[in-house]
Amino acid sequence: MKNTVRAAVTVVLTGAMLATAPAAFAQDAPRAGAQHAGVQSVLDQAVTQAGLPGAMAQIENGDSTWFGQAGTADLSTGRKLQPQDGFRIGSTTKTFVSTVVLQLEAEHKLSLDDTVEHWLPGLVDGNGYDGSEITIRQLLDMTSGISNYANAPQLADEFVGQAFLTNRFDSFTPRQLVEIAVASKPSFAPGAGWEYSDTNYVLAGLIVEKATGHSLAKEIARRITGPLHLSNTYEPTGDDTGIDGPHGRFYSKLMEQDPNAPFYDVTDLNPSWGFGAGDIISTDGDLITFFRALLQGRMLPPTQQREMFTMLDPGKNWIPGTTYGLGVASVNLSCGTVWGMGGAIDGSWSYTFGTRDGRHLLSTEVNGDWANGTFGSPVGVFTAELESEFCTPAPAATAR
Repeated sequence: MKNTVRAAVTVVLTGAMLATAPAAFAQDAPRAGAQHAGVQSVLDQAVTQAGLPGAMAQIENGDSTWFGQAGTADLSTGRKLQPQDGFRIGSTTKTFVSTVVLQLEAEHKLSLDDTVEHWLPGLVDGNGYDGSEITIRQLLDMTSGISNYANAPQLADEFVGQAFLTNRFDSFTPRQLVEIAVASKPSFAPGAGWEYSDTNYVLAGLIVEKATGHSLAKEIARRITGPLHLSNTYEPTGDDTGIDGPHGRFYSKLMEQDPNAPFYDVTDLNPSWGFGAGDIISTDGDLITFFRALLQGRMLPPTQQREMFTMLDPGKNWIPGTTYGLGVASVNLSCGTVWGMGGAIDGSWSYTFGTRDGRHLLSTEVNGDWANGTFGSPVGVFTAELESEFCTPAPAATAR
């Protein structure tokens, strides 16, 4: 993530091709309380060593639930982070959008082999682009070659550094975002490479709207958040700059690399530049409920489930040790593989990953977009949490 806009709508994950069979982990029985001391230790270090304002995690393993936190949700009041606190989930939005697209395919309302030109005529055309050569599948798996609007010079000028504080309430339409993207040449011919591009999911969101006649927000609510009773999860509409429900404050260093750089409260912002790619608001508990249903095959028929979890190797174009499917990612840990997605937006980074059977999941969030010291970034914090939770043997039972 090289600029503020990319942080707003891009999440990170790369690595070797991995099998889709569930991995065997060190612990199978539910763990609770002090048995999650390793994860709690990482949360503490995120504050004391990485310098983040606050960090929280929720773990569900079978019928067992654990919540831990460190630091504060609000530097001005010192309030602790709470399980019900909402936050912007960044690119985990893509998993919701991909799920809706795959449901539409299962209903024969579209095909992953349909072209962008078929659904959005003339929108991706010229300057080296031909929308009739780009499929919906290539949008979802990041092989379209369409330039990432988050990297466009126009947005860098308006949203990087101090300029972000001035322009963070600016509004964009999805079509404007696509137009900004196609003003730059394609990164490669469709299907000839892999590159993370938020533009792909803006287009996917527009295709959902065209195929259904409803807003993307309405389809996500009708198909996912409603049936799963995710009462704290929603896609903002219009120019909604706030966060509904309980939440803390979110802080950003505006992508400055200096560990001594000041940070700013960026809780309120206009997420319209994240349409379909990074604008949803949720909670750790809701994300666990969603990913459990998704991993267990309760959101998609078997054919679409296989399509979603057919993983590609991004090579050096993403985070080491990860693969990418259709809006989902896998992380290769020292003991096996976990599945889910993560996201980043100004002031908020988050991960939700778990076992392939959906039984054991961890969802975590930090309310700052930096990490000093050995962690390197919030991804380093999250990886340490995953290793601790999924790869550390459970403590032996004590005889009484």
